[in-house]
Amino acid sequence: MNITGVLLAVAVVGGVGLFIGLFLGIAAIRFKVEVDEKEEAVLAALPGNNCGGCGFPGCGGLAAAIAKGEAAVNACPVGGEPVGKVIAGIMGVEAGESVRMRAYVQCQGDCDKVTLDYEYSGIEDCRMLSFVPNGGAKSCNYGCLGFGSCVKVCPFDAIHVEKGVAVVDKEKCKACGKCIEVCPKNLISLIPYDAKYAVACSSKDKGPVTMKDCSVGCIGCQLCKKNCPSQAVEITEFNATIDYEKCTGCGTCTDKCPRKSIVNI
Repeated sequence: MNITGVLLAVAVVGGVGLFIGLFLGIAAIRFKVEVDEKEEAVLAALPGNNCGGCGFPGCGGLAAAIAKGEAAVNACPVGGEPVGKVIAGIMGVEAGESVRMRAYVQCQGDCDKVTLDYEYSGIEDCRMLSFVPNGGAKSCNYGCLGFGSCVKVCPFDAIHVEKGVAVVDKEKCKACGKCIEVCPKNLISLIPYDAKYAVACSSKDKGPVTMKDCSVGCIGCQLCKKNCPSQAVEITEFNATIDYEKCTGCGTCTDKCPRKSIVNI
């Protein structure tokens, strides 16, 4: 083999490699994306669930918003107050107070307490029930359908269906809101983790209709409102609601409710 040809080939390959190396190096410098060190630190402090409960597209989106001052340092519902304090230290600000929240299903119309219009046999997905008569087999059109669409989307295994009604494990719940988004009946809401009482009914039917459909449905009788010493209960569309900023947890509303629609949680 001609040694000159070998050396020429080595030189050509080496030259091409050198050229490519220089080109890539210059390109890396020219097109370098500046990284916000605070954003990177905030992202590292976030739990990484990417649940979207903060209202941003995943933890990366929240980290960018916090670094730009467009989101509160304690905006992550999963990390809660501990993570909020860490991020506050990174950003050099006060974390502020945050109230731990949890999801709550406003229904206790299980198989023993609610009447049925018919027996349903089909796709077991709550969202599909909007296409069947009365929006489901249960006589109450506001009750939990019990097919677990909320269970399927919960990333924390915090919801399970018990006797036809979804129930939230408040210790596992991180208040990400995914269950709220998927529920076609809009009967899941966020309430304070420390709340002692809740209205376990979402019906807006008039009293006689509710009494016929469910043995524990709220009939809007207003006894809870009239007897609440802190004026924390209101009646809207034949359904009671609790203002947790006013509620002292005395339990009077539960004691006075003739239907047991307000429960100790």
